[in-house]
Amino acid sequence: MFTGIVAAVGHIEAVVPAPGGVRLRIAGNGLDMSDVALGDSIAVSGVCLTVVAFDNSGFEAEVSQATLGTVACFAQGAAVNLEKALRLADRLGGHLMTGHVDGTGTVSRFDAVGDNRRLVIAAAPAIARYIARKGSVAVDGVSLTVNMVEGDTFEVNLIAHTLGASTLQNLKPGVKVNLEVDLLARYVERLHEAGK
Repeated sequence: MFTGIVAAVGHIEAVVPAPGGVRLRIAGNGLDMSDVALGDSIAVSGVCLTVVAFDNSGFEAEVSQATLGTVACFAQGAAVNLEKALRLADRLGGHLMTGHVDGTGTVSRFDAVGDNRRLVIAAAPAIARYIARKGSVAVDGVSLTVNMVEGDTFEVNLIAHTLGASTLQNLKPGVKVNLEVDLLARYVERLHEAGK
């Protein structure tokens, strides 16, 4: 589990073909690796990946073809948001996230509003149905509050701190982003279907 509070902005140093997918080498760029162990989970722009090798400067993870088909961030040189898995004693500053990306959205607008930014994203209908005004959504692994929903489009406000502490400052119209909807929305739908 994760909270969507970015601990560091790293970058993908290498993407190497591997059986069934690729192996990534990710530079931590200040991510504290002192308590990381093999098999730990680290969210990379919202995608939960398993650490298969690490050192003080970063880690390696394997990504399956199935995951590669649903996410939008694993090109060599790409900047990525990093967050280690939540411990039970940690503060929950964002919202509960699994790191299981539901799919991608496309940035429609990225407008300056003073020091902040208004971010508008178009999501596939299968994802948009779970996004609610004043609810939570993860965009590239960042926990955000939804301000507006209209059809398959939703809007969030990014404060200067969030922009400076994540890759979101580099967004522009047309860019694809990873989306994870609120965990509770999926369970509510499943319970509703089971009751029919």
